[in-house]
Amino acid sequence: MVTLADVQAARERLLPVIHRTAMLPSRTFSDLSGLDVFMKSENLQKTGSFKLRGAFNRIATLTQEEKDRGVIASSAGNHAQGVAFGAAVHGVKATVVMPETAPVAKVMATQAYGAEVVLHGGIYDEAFRRAKELQAEHGYTFLHPFNDPAVIAGQGTIALEMLEDCPDMEAAVLPVGGGGLAAGVALALKSLKPGIKVYGVEAERFDSMRQSLEEGEILNVKGLPTLADGIAVKRPGDVTFGLLQTWLDGIVTVTEDEIAESILMLLERNKFVVEGAGAVGVAALMAGKLPLAPGTRTGVVLSGGNIDINVVSTIIEKGLVKAGRRIRVRTVVRDKPGQLSQLMDLLAGAQVNVMHVGHDRAGGDVEVGMVAIKLELETRNRHHADEVVEMMRQRGYRLV
Repeated sequence: MVTLADVQAARERLLPVIHRTAMLPSRTFSDLSGLDVFMKSENLQKTGSFKLRGAFNRIATLTQEEKDRGVIASSAGNHAQGVAFGAAVHGVKATVVMPETAPVAKVMATQAYGAEVVLHGGIYDEAFRRAKELQAEHGYTFLHPFNDPAVIAGQGTIALEMLEDCPDMEAAVLPVGGGGLAAGVALALKSLKPGIKVYGVEAERFDSMRQSLEEGEILNVKGLPTLADGIAVKRPGDVTFGLLQTWLDGIVTVTEDEIAESILMLLERNKFVVEGAGAVGVAALMAGKLPLAPGTRTGVVLSGGNIDINVVSTIIEKGLVKAGRRIRVRTVVRDKPGQLSQLMDLLAGAQVNVMHVGHDRAGGDVEVGMVAIKLELETRNRHHADEVVEMMRQRGYRLV
């Protein structure tokens, strides 16, 4: 198993390599959650994720014979980059099997660090099976992304930094997938400060560790596609499962909407780019899902920032619509000069920004001599959006 001494030894190996990421207070999320929130910004870690810690520590502890055989790993993306980086530093050949659904940004970054990338399957577990097949064929040394004591010890070094920067921390909130991060951090935190509360957070659509802990045995779950692809694991590891049974105080789940909202809030309010898996802790805080008293000094780990920019774009657009800051309206007016100008003047007076205008003369509800005008409008909030819609109706515009 893993001990605090293992975590402390891993830290010495990692000191020359990793960034000492900041533990930042957040007034925004403190106000929203009622807690005293500090965020461990592993989204700013080298390679964009905490995974570098465990992967590098594992490679550093390999024998020369294991290094000479080359290494292989399976990963949804972040472990892949950590392995690629660590292998490059140690002069070791690396192959990484990633799901075909892995974000393009993670695939390209892994290749840029020098690893050969093999795309296989739709989820992590299918990539894992292919990696084990390639290991058997070529004799590679396999580097497990979470179910490995050296990897767990490397991830646990986050806890040492958190307590140094926030010694009076009373609770910690950690993303959970396979459990490597949560196991290492929970073990180190509670070994150093037994009274601290440590909670894990999973995506509701992929809650294999929660189900396993509740049943008292390791289970396989089918799972569904999730924004938190980095923690979409069908089956927890036996090593991580055993550690979390001992060290974790509880585990909760968050919905896709809650994850998306937290990604958007972190981007807009804290200027942090955080991937879905990295944002689940903040999502749990915002949703009030943790049994913590008001004012509890709470550290939350933002585990990674490697998110596909296309996903960010979609989240921003949907978030603006949900908040009432982007609305779409359609009205039918007479098809003659000046009609559009009058409508634009009305919207300008209401301090509305017109993002897009479209005309439709052939729609089924558009009579000859009429034109449908489709508008995408930027408003301040839901209340402002409702005011704009009501104003248009009062001026005689029929919204369809």
